[in-house]
Amino acid sequence: MPKVKDIVNYFTALIPPEMKMDFDNVGLLVGTNETDVKKAVVALDITEDVIDEAIRENAQIILSHHPMFFELKKVNDDSLIGGKIVKMLQNGISGFCQHTNLDSVQGGVNDSLAQRLGVHIEGWLEGPHLTSDGREYGMGRFGHLSLPVEFTNYLATVKTSLGAAGLRYHFAGKPVYKVALCGGSGGNFVEDAVRLGCDTLVTADVKYDRFLAAKELGLNLIDAGHFCTENVVVPVIAEMLKKGFPEIDVIEANSSHQPEGFY
Repeated sequence: MPKVKDIVNYFTALIPPEMKMDFDNVGLLVGTNETDVKKAVVALDITEDVIDEAIRENAQIILSHHPMFFELKKVNDDSLIGGKIVKMLQNGISGFCQHTNLDSVQGGVNDSLAQRLGVHIEGWLEGPHLTSDGREYGMGRFGHLSLPVEFTNYLATVKTSLGAAGLRYHFAGKPVYKVALCGGSGGNFVEDAVRLGCDTLVTADVKYDRFLAAKELGLNLIDAGHFCTENVVVPVIAEMLKKGFPEIDVIEANSSHQPEGFY
């Protein structure tokens, strides 16, 4: 029977931690290497609801995109994060997180987002870089659609394809054809998208100044939400786990949802 350490080693080979950004914290953040795994839950975040779902399902590990913590000095139930860690350990649940390495790797978050949005990839917004064994990786992607579409029609495609509750956007008066994208917080790529000749950038967590920059640079900008632009990778990770360990029962968390609403 596979153990937690086997799952960690499997994904470490496929999605090397050396692809992560310097600030990041990835890997087995909670749990025990030698625990046998019969059932696994895959989610974007290890939330209280996801932990409770894992307990109900009698799962031994949660695989997530977002790390539970970056800098942690103590673990007790006085804090939100500490309380979640305590609950996981009490119930024999490990937490394995792959963050910016999963964003950067080919076939990860950004490639999954491009596929969902009909973008034929041409390259990276930042990179490519090389791993120690020569694998290319980088942040963001850019490419083109099969045919140009009107901006309002593409808004509808983005909202429907990502299951977003709503979108924030700037319309620069251009149809959509050459698209830059970055799952999660990618407002800093506005200038890169323009430099690469893109008419549209799809990302999330866009700040006010980035909307102003897009307006002044003539770029369509769509903020589709952090959860929605990255949750596309959850079924990909689930399939990778099933392929590597067909004996494990793999569940995509039903309790994981976009946290913000729109009025």
